[in-house]
Amino acid sequence: MSFPGSGLAKGLAVTLRTMTKRSVTAQYPDVQPDLPPRSRGVIGLFEENCTVCMLCARECPDWCIYIDSHKETVPPAAPGGRERSRNVLDRFAIDFALCMYCGICIEVCPFDALFWSPEFEYAETDIRELTHERDKLREWMWTVPEPPALDPKAEEPKEVAAARKTADKLAAQQAAEAEAETPAQDPDPQRPETPGEGT
Repeated sequence: MSFPGSGLAKGLAVTLRTMTKRSVTAQYPDVQPDLPPRSRGVIGLFEENCTVCMLCARECPDWCIYIDSHKETVPPAAPGGRERSRNVLDRFAIDFALCMYCGICIEVCPFDALFWSPEFEYAETDIRELTHERDKLREWMWTVPEPPALDPKAEEPKEVAAARKTADKLAAQQAAEAEAETPAQDPDPQRPETPGEGT
């Protein structure tokens, strides 16, 4: 049961506690903030990994990703082979005025071409300038932090385990071949035998 004026007393108590604490002011932009490692700033593009599969543009709920490409014919890699065609990226742009930073495009990219960058200082005076082309997205790729180290007790990925097993097997095979090629060294027959050596 509360008595009259208890709310006022609680409010004054909070005010007195706050008044005794020293205020901390972030001196931005002179002092940059310490951002969490998984901050969502902008999206960086690693163009070499992009295969123009259009999956990110199709899955984007805001339709803020614009991709243009053309096909090129690749000559056969070996004589008697057939020519192949591949997609070449012409334009990759993201309209950050529409983007809601859901991260779906990064999640669905099967070739790791899109990454979160903690860069957040990209305000513009004109909303049309918030559509960033692939050159700008490529610049932000260099601000992407390194992924955190794996848990030392975590299970090793199957791909790494298979690669290590194959490398160990190949190294053992090469060592066995090297031992087979080197003949066993016999003692020098021309060296005189010292007394007591034969016994």
